[in-house]
Amino acid sequence: MFSRFTNIINALQALDKTYSNSEMVRKILRCLPRSWMPKVTAIEEAKNLNVLPLEDLLGSLMTHELSMQKKDDDEEKEKKKKKIVALKSSQTEDFEDDEDDDEELAFITRRFKKFLASKKKFGGK
Repeated sequence: MFSRFTNIINALQALDKTYSNSEMVRKILRCLPRSWMPKVTAIEEAKNLNVLPLEDLLGSLMTHELSMQKKDDDEEKEKKKKKIVALKSSQTEDFEDDEDDDEELAFITRRFKKFLASKKKFGGK
């Protein structure tokens, strides 16, 4: 944001339109998004905007941005740690598998009984 602002200010200076340091400070503070309003208010209350150098304002805003990013990263890590994994169960498939297993077992049992009956029929040879 600051580099775009500087490019605009430089282009305006080429067109003979200059701004004082306090005007540039106020313009930057005015263009910040709503989430930055607490910081803007703190700067306006704590510092004299008429003598605040543009570089000091930039340093203060960059420091605040880094602390906000760190806080967001920490909150994101906490959310990942608290994430709960639930496994889906599928009872319908289990019942179908059980039915298939039961049918297969019944088939094997019938075949085995027939085998034993045939064995007795031929005298156990």
